[in-house]
Amino acid sequence: MSNNSSFDIEGLLVFLIILFSFAIAAFYLYCAWRIFEKAGKPGWAALIPIFNTLAQLEIVQRPLWWVLLMFIPGVNLVITIIIIFDLAKVFGKENGFAFGLLFLAPIFVPILAFGNATYQSRVSSESSEF
Repeated sequence: MSNNSSFDIEGLLVFLIILFSFAIAAFYLYCAWRIFEKAGKPGWAALIPIFNTLAQLEIVQRPLWWVLLMFIPGVNLVITIIIIFDLAKVFGKENGFAFGLLFLAPIFVPILAFGNATYQSRVSSESSEF
């Protein structure tokens, strides 16, 4: 005798988890789209792997060859942290907000995307001395 009702509930639960995951991913893609548009880049650039990193490097005024550093394990973590801090700076946010982007991204990314932060197009000179 098989227990079909248990399988049905588990299948439904897996389906709901997958659906919820896709909804969250779609929301974050929309947030990235909005951030790119705020910075004067096309929103669709956030959807294309590697190209979105190149566009983000342009947004934070870092050299495009840094995308190659993203393929080196360990170095990519340092580069990502620098980019996050620069992203906060070009939108006029302080280091506290950058730490929020780093450690509490589910809260701070939508704040950056939908808040009143404006793109200032220049990273301050002190941020290059990371």
